[in-house]
Amino acid sequence: MEVINFYEQIADNKRRTWAIMTLFVAVITTAAYVFGQASGYGSSWVGTALLFSAFSSVGSYFWGDKVILAISGAREADPQREAELYSVVENLSLGTGLPKPKVYLIEDTAPNAFASGRDPQHAVVCVTTGLLQKLNRSELEGVLAHELSHIKNYDIRLMAIVTVLVGMITLLADWFTRSLWWGGGGDRRSHRESRSGQLGAILMLVGILLAALTPLIAKLMQLALSRQREFLADSSAVQITRQPSALASALAKLAADREPLEAANKATAHLYVVSPFKGKDLGGWFVSLFQTHPPIEERIQRLMAM
Repeated sequence: MEVINFYEQIADNKRRTWAIMTLFVAVITTAAYVFGQASGYGSSWVGTALLFSAFSSVGSYFWGDKVILAISGAREADPQREAELYSVVENLSLGTGLPKPKVYLIEDTAPNAFASGRDPQHAVVCVTTGLLQKLNRSELEGVLAHELSHIKNYDIRLMAIVTVLVGMITLLADWFTRSLWWGGGGDRRSHRESRSGQLGAILMLVGILLAALTPLIAKLMQLALSRQREFLADSSAVQITRQPSALASALAKLAADREPLEAANKATAHLYVVSPFKGKDLGGWFVSLFQTHPPIEERIQRLMAM
């Protein structure tokens, strides 16, 4: 197997991330233009959709981490009872130059962890009691270094932006579909079609097709980006701990534990270090497109190749 330097791994993942983001913007721009032209409203209503999405995202930007912690049933960790957890987080934060994030705990025997927050100054890390029980200190350091890497790399903010983009394109597709049923743009469309002839009909057909496909495409791109960020966080964690085998060993233990995390749901699944629905994973290339995380076996292979 070819040995991959972790700096090269990080650079490769960053290139892929930017490629996916560029494609994301291109898909949204194309869909917005087609929807506007096909509905007869031009681009004016697209601006309204963008404005609505911006306002709706403000709340999630400032209070999203609190909502996630609440629905996950997390409590703030006790510095006395969870002394080792606090010690690991403090040491890793010093090593990375990050402010120490707030530490939370989920009472669940399924081993897992996630990070949240809008930036390093407003970040939290959350682990399950199962993670503390089933990993040794080196493995725990590997997992927490992975989560601190998400904070350092601003992955949480990036994924929040992508989530807004997915919501926006879904909203645009929904508005376009509703405009067809309501007939609000009927006069405008008739006027445009009388001027454009076949072009108007073609735009309408393309708009209907995009309305059906773009939400799915956007969701697949979001999941692909999420998977790339996991690879990047693995590589960044190795930069911090200099122990790829420790994180690889932790991932192997998490993969062997088939207990799903009851506190997780579809909205928060992509945040965790491994899929919280491990007991429900299915194989197959097509199904893998809809998974929030890359295969653990591939992550371990990449770590051991560094």
